[in-house]
Amino acid sequence: MQTILDSADRPAHDAFVEKKSEFIGDACHISSLDEALAFVQTIRDQHPKARHVAYAAVCGGSDGRLAERMSDDGEPSGTAGKPILDVLRANEMTDCVVAVTRYFGGILLGSGGLIRAYSTGASIAVKAASKAKIVPCGEYQVILDYPQLGSFQNLLSTVEGEQTDAQYTDRIALTVVVPQEQANVFESRVVETFNATVVPQLVGSPTVRSKYEFTL
Repeated sequence: MQTILDSADRPAHDAFVEKKSEFIGDACHISSLDEALAFVQTIRDQHPKARHVAYAAVCGGSDGRLAERMSDDGEPSGTAGKPILDVLRANEMTDCVVAVTRYFGGILLGSGGLIRAYSTGASIAVKAASKAKIVPCGEYQVILDYPQLGSFQNLLSTVEGEQTDAQYTDRIALTVVVPQEQANVFESRVVETFNATVVPQLVGSPTVRSKYEFTL
């Protein structure tokens, strides 16, 4: 799966004209479907004279299931929201919303033309976006002595892990995320490297999706 990194206040954006109708695609990252609706309303506010603002959104829940929402916004059923959603599905996107705004140019496009136009509007918005892969991760807490920090950070990088928090007292308490597929290797290497004086504690369930981002 992958997601869009562009924020709601600076969404990915592109546009094209089809038979005098202008189609404007905007896409951004979201954390919930409520955020998607708020973004679409922002787009509507920016284009008060537009005939339609159709959209589709996909968001991953804490159980790993995807929630979807779409709207044709007055276009014939199935000709606007679904083509946008199909683009998100085809690109294996989640945690994002795409809105396609239409300024009607006076020429009817027909169902097939509308489907192609809204699909194109969504595609160019996704293409314009900064994207990242989403990798299922486990979250660990690791307690280290100060002299162990450098060796641990080197080890963490070899398993494509990432430090997300650190607490410094008489010892160092790190919170790190590690891709699921590297979890067993990570745990065994830490134990071996530090002769079992350091043992990673899994604190985030690996069944919960964590965003571990790589810019594409």
